[in-house]
Amino acid sequence: MEINNNTPWEEITPGGTIYDAGNSKNFKTGDWRSMKPIYREEKCKQCGLCFPVCPDDAIPVNKEQKREDYNYDFCKGCGVCAKVCPFGAIVMEEEGK
Repeated sequence: MEINNNTPWEEITPGGTIYDAGNSKNFKTGDWRSMKPIYREEKCKQCGLCFPVCPDDAIPVNKEQKREDYNYDFCKGCGVCAKVCPFGAIVMEEEGK
């Protein structure tokens, strides 16, 4: 079932209930973050410490195994990536700055 602005509340599934596996790509959850990670490519050493700790898989890695900029559609701004970066290549800023 597709949920949109015209879907009556009676037809919406209860919150927190997942009926289909592997459906997280269908829900863009990054729009409610209050803090946003900023990727400083010039400081990045491509050490690979940040992307495995991202709980939302919002740090893409290309075919050459190089980290790319964030997928902000899914990043919730938790800051775990900034905490593990030893090079200062990720800084947290207030959303909308």
